Amino acid sequence: MTEKLGPRSPNPVDVHVGARVRLRRKILRMSQEKLGEQLGVTFQQVQKYERGANRIGASRLWKLSEVLDVPVGFFYDGLSTEYGGQSDNPALLSEGPDQSPIVYDFINSTDGVSLAKAVLKIKNKAVRRQILELARSLGGSEEE
Repeated sequence: MTEKLGPRSPNPVDVHVGARVRLRRKILRMSQEKLGEQLGVTFQQVQKYERGANRIGASRLWKLSEVLDVPVGFFYDGLSTEYGGQSDNPALLSEGPDQSPIVYDFINSTDGVSLAKAVLKIKNKAVRRQILELARSLGGSEEE
């Protein structure tokens, strides 16, 4: 089942690919300006790619994979089968255009990548558990 998009609405596949570009750029701690320089485009163009407002052509996607040091398939990982994607892991798939997995939302947040990296550096499991409990109490969540 596919939804009809408005004439100016970004295609959900372009939004997904753009989010994956943003994710990898943030993991590498690369600015939009630096990425734009390496691609030969402005940082505003990188912003449009990351929002899905502008489509990324095949040659530019290839260059992105080289600059960001990932295979081209990385940009399509987790794409919902509703839009033609395929995945063996249903937990990574979104259930529709407005419902993305919480992990993607977290990683795409301003501090998500930094927080994840910092917590992973903590070797003591008890300390990591305390940080989790602190986050739960601050967020008002009782989930396990």
